Amino acid sequence: MWGVFNLETIGIVVAVLAALAAGFVIGHLRKGQDLAQQTKAAEAEAQRIVERAHAEAESIIKRAELASREQTIKENEKFELEVKRERSQLQERDSRLRVKEENLDKREENLDKRLEALERRERDVDERERALVKQERVVEKQRAAADELVGRAEATLMEMAQLNRSEARKRVFEAVEQKHRVEIAKRVKELEDDAMAQADRKAKKIIAMAVQRYAGEYVTEKTVSVVNLPNEEMKGRIIGREGRNIRAIEAATGIDLIIDDTPEAVILSGFSPMRREIARIALDQLIADGRIHPSRIEEVVEKVKEEVESSVRESGEEATFKLQLNKVHPEIIRLIGQLKYRTSYGQNQYAHSIEVGFLAGMMASELGLNPKHAKRAGLLHDIGKVIDHSVEGSHAIIGAEFAKRYGEHPVVVNAIAAHHEEVPMESVYSVLVQAADALSGARPGARREILESYIRRLEDLERISNSFDGVEKSYAVQAGRELRIIVCNDSVSDAEAVVLSRNIARKIESELTYPGQIKVTVIRETRAVEYAR
Repeated sequence: MWGVFNLETIGIVVAVLAALAAGFVIGHLRKGQDLAQQTKAAEAEAQRIVERAHAEAESIIKRAELASREQTIKENEKFELEVKRERSQLQERDSRLRVKEENLDKREENLDKRLEALERRERDVDERERALVKQERVVEKQRAAADELVGRAEATLMEMAQLNRSEARKRVFEAVEQKHRVEIAKRVKELEDDAMAQADRKAKKIIAMAVQRYAGEYVTEKTVSVVNLPNEEMKGRIIGREGRNIRAIEAATGIDLIIDDTPEAVILSGFSPMRREIARIALDQLIADGRIHPSRIEEVVEKVKEEVESSVRESGEEATFKLQLNKVHPEIIRLIGQLKYRTSYGQNQYAHSIEVGFLAGMMASELGLNPKHAKRAGLLHDIGKVIDHSVEGSHAIIGAEFAKRYGEHPVVVNAIAAHHEEVPMESVYSVLVQAADALSGARPGARREILESYIRRLEDLERISNSFDGVEKSYAVQAGRELRIIVCNDSVSDAEAVVLSRNIARKIESELTYPGQIKVTVIRETRAVEYAR
């Protein structure tokens, strides 16, 4: 409406202006000479201008009305669209609400079903509990009746034998055991045979427990080295400003330095004996030189690494020279030299390997075999112990694979792999290496054990075996790793010998502490005696 009003006003203003213009023209023309004619012409012109102005005003008004109608139509259409949109949204909301209501109905039905199932289960549980209570009452009644019968039997037995309860029970057990000793022994043998299927798992568990119990003090001793210092001030120089020297030493050697209240000493801790030896030599040289700073530390450590590597190769070549072996691969020589920094129960593996090589060679010579193969296998049987831990497997298998890679004879490779019976033995040399390994490790003083405790353990083994009935003699052999027991053949049968060996082994396990395992062998001989008269 405001647009129409403005357009009408504009048309009227235009008409007024046109009339004024016509009047001005008429007035001007009247002043001239041809006022009459000009006046008529001016009036006619003014009339035309007025008519034209009225026509334009009417057209403007019509256009304004059309624009207003179009605007009104557009507003109406826009309003109808909004109404439709609102209706569609309301319909969608209604449909969603209906879906939710349906879902809620379904959930309520499911919950009702679950509640019914739970109620059924509760009823079942209650019924089972009542049944169990009834069964327990029956069992208690039966147990009471059995106890009453046992008491009557014991009372009758005591009255007949005039014995107390413990003596009567002992007599009964002894009589039953004496009567069924053979059956018991056979049953024990069957149980042991059945248990062999689980022997590997149980053996690993026992070994793990033994390692856990035995390794504490030994590991502490064998994973540290001590470097003596000239004075306490040297500790501060080793640490350096803000700890930069000690960090440089640890980074270059891979060994941890422990600087504590120990007077004039620094402890080097690490599981790699070779790295620990490099760190010890390098620290000794730095202390003697007096110049301790990161660049000097790196220089000395690199130099010591070269010296130790050269020493390792010389030690390997010396071992092959002692055993008179030739054509040994340089990598194998390097591993043999590294055995110098390895121990097993306190026994140096370098000396142990040379010893095994000599023993295997001597036994091969006595048997008419090739002593070179035996020596070679004996020297290399433990090289798997120095190969990096990134290679998986036992040291025997790893060592055999390494020897095979560098062209060792198949007999030597099998002897290395089979010296712990992880693979079948394919030749006599494998047996010789295993025997030589046992001899070298079992002799008194070879492993970490003082002589007094060694002798005491042998005496304890013989004492335990002699405490059993039917044992005539007992001998601890192979440095206490095997116990051989001779029994009386008239008092111990073959089946009872099985039970006796098992009982002796269990008693040894419960009373003694020892590394590895002890083999218990019961020997029963049959004698046929006749006299010629």
